[in-house]
Amino acid sequence: MACICQCTSYPPDPETLLNHRYNRPYREIFEFFIEDFKTYKPLLSSIKNEYEITLAHFREKIRSLEPLKAMLVNISEECNEKILAIRAEERYEIKMLKKEKINLLKLIDKKNEEKISLQTQVAKLRKNLAEEYLHFLNERDARRILIADLNELRYQREDMSLAQSPGVGGEDPVKLTLALKMARQDLTKTQMELNTMKANFGDVVPRRDFEMEEKKNKALFEMMENLKSDFQEIRKEYDLLLQVHSAIVKDRDEFHNELQEIQRTSTPRPNWSKCEAVISGGRERWQLLSQGKSSDQLVDVLLEEIGSSLLLERETFQGLGFSEDVPVFLQTGGVVRNKKPSKKEVVDIVKDIWKERIAQDQKERLSPLSVFFLNYLKKRFGEASAMDWSYSIFENIKLFHSIEVMKQFYDVLTGKLDENVFHDQKSLVLHLMKELISTDIQNEGSLTTDQFSQALRNAFPLKTDEQIKELMDVAMTQLEEGNSLDFIHYRLLFSEDEMGNSGLFIQKLWDQAQNEKQAYLVELKTELESNKTAEITPGMLRQALINIDPTMDEYTLDSYMSQAFRTSIAGLEPEYAKKLEILLEHLQTAAIKRIGPREAEISS
Repeated sequence: MACICQCTSYPPDPETLLNHRYNRPYREIFEFFIEDFKTYKPLLSSIKNEYEITLAHFREKIRSLEPLKAMLVNISEECNEKILAIRAEERYEIKMLKKEKINLLKLIDKKNEEKISLQTQVAKLRKNLAEEYLHFLNERDARRILIADLNELRYQREDMSLAQSPGVGGEDPVKLTLALKMARQDLTKTQMELNTMKANFGDVVPRRDFEMEEKKNKALFEMMENLKSDFQEIRKEYDLLLQVHSAIVKDRDEFHNELQEIQRTSTPRPNWSKCEAVISGGRERWQLLSQGKSSDQLVDVLLEEIGSSLLLERETFQGLGFSEDVPVFLQTGGVVRNKKPSKKEVVDIVKDIWKERIAQDQKERLSPLSVFFLNYLKKRFGEASAMDWSYSIFENIKLFHSIEVMKQFYDVLTGKLDENVFHDQKSLVLHLMKELISTDIQNEGSLTTDQFSQALRNAFPLKTDEQIKELMDVAMTQLEEGNSLDFIHYRLLFSEDEMGNSGLFIQKLWDQAQNEKQAYLVELKTELESNKTAEITPGMLRQALINIDPTMDEYTLDSYMSQAFRTSIAGLEPEYAKKLEILLEHLQTAAIKRIGPREAEISS
């Protein structure tokens, strides 16, 4: 397609052809003919005039058609815009229809369940009706037998009364014999019916006892269902705890092996006081830099000091070229100058970049931070010096990881973290600040410990009591000097030093958020591993997110799906699948968190 585009050429403009410089020789040759052939000079002159008139006419016609050409281009652009708008509307309608389809499928499933339940009830009612019909049929037969017996007794009583009445002679022996025979036949028939009734209804229980047993059976069945659901919940918790236990045992073994290796190869603790003579600023500055730091952190400090000295000695940087693996803000050739900014200058520039980035609209923020970074430098320092400042700032933020502002900006700029992680951290702090200010009715800048604790619970309802206590302890530690035991001056917790580093309280808040994110990902991994498949489809991930976070809204769910599969939700096909490790790696760098409580917490 590219070859076709390169080889395709459009016809030149007609007016350009009319005014082309190659027309001039023909005109001059024609004039020479007119001068040499004097006999035909009038005729040739008239022919030349006609050509000139015709050319002038065509020029005027071309000029008159120029507005139509521009109008045609405008109409074409408008039509293209309308087509794009119509396509966008169609995509939106398709998305809405898909959602409606899913809702209708859920409604159909619900109706099918109701239908099955009603069919079960109808079958049960039919069975009860058949039992009742058989019962009333037996009652009718028994009543007929009873009526026949009563009639027989009444006839016998009438016969006896006639036999005992005065004026009647002795009874006839033949008649008595016949009556005795009939009575014996009736007795035999009754005895047979009695035996039949005992055989048929010997195992039948009274209805009252049956209803009582049925009630007990129903209660036991409900109890069994509740116990089954509780067992399933306990089983899930057990599997999760087993997973956590396995991870902890693995970490313990690794730490134990590392400890043995360290004990085997350990060397005496270095004498860090020797660095006082090497670090610029002497003993006082080294004591300030090394205060409260471990040996590993002191190594980082020492490397930063050595690196900063080497960085100040460099006058230029070698450009990395224009290959695709080079970030856009470093794409240049040749040599760029080292502007040698101080750490404070770099911190101020990074803060100003974030300030302008946050001020952008959501649509404008779709461009990568690397592009915005380069455009900011061009706008502030000019096109010529932008690349010099880009290399100088990048080398500084790559070196000084102990400075929070530089490290965050470096991680986002190089793609180690998603930009939304930075924005979420800032919104987390801002949300807490607003909650504390709303609790501080007197606007004195201080709260009691109970008020401060309650404000933390209101701001972070998903945090446990242990996490709230950790935040309280860190806040009291940070404000230990010059702070009373009864009141907490909460505004001091949000202060930063001259390099933009936050205090212990904000660091603990961010650490808790990171730990919550890791626990969330572990729970998601456990849920996805229950599918027992090598690759995860969008439907599996969506269902897993709903299972572990039931109150998540549709917009957030689509956002997590898009970040996991690194594509827009509209372009995510149902059969599209990726490995679990890749999805978790993508979510590790993304801004995700728990939206609401777990299902067990909601039910309780």
